[in-house]
Parts: sequence; C-alpha cells; structure tokens
Amino acid sequence: MKICVACGMPMKEPADFAMGDTGKDYCVHCARPDGTMQSYEEKLGSLTAFIIRTQGLDKMAANVAARKMMARLPAWKSGD
Repeated sequence: MKICVACGMPMKEPADFAMGDTGKDYCVHCARPDGTMQSYEEKLGSLTAFIIRTQGLDKMAANVAARKMMARLPAWKSGD
C-alpha cells in the first residue's frame, strides 16, 4: 500500500491513484483533471476546505492545521 505524498491518504485500489495509475505517488484527490499533481496552493485550498467541512474549524484555524499537516508530507517538505 502506498501513501499519497501530497495528502497522506492510503492508496489501496487503482481508483485511489491519480488517473488510476498505480505508478503515481499521489492520489485522485491531489490530481488535476489532466493527471498532474496539484500545486502547493491548490492543495492547501482544498485541504483547508476539507478541514472546515469535516472538523468545523473556521477558515484561519483550518488553514493553519492544513499547513502543519502538509509540512510533514514528502511533496511539501520544502514548504512550498
């Protein structure tokens, strides 16, 4: 099982991978429609929205939480 380098999601099935390509290191949720990986800002925006929706945090708190989470992931180790 692979873990998405951009969001940390476990990828078990081909449908979990970007474009269904099990050779990719990022998941379907971190891919753009053309199969390329989202930028740091794109992922930050979608992860912030996800945290707001699922945890009920306000936008500022969700953004801080998203940045902290992303800082631990391989795709964003450089911080951007």
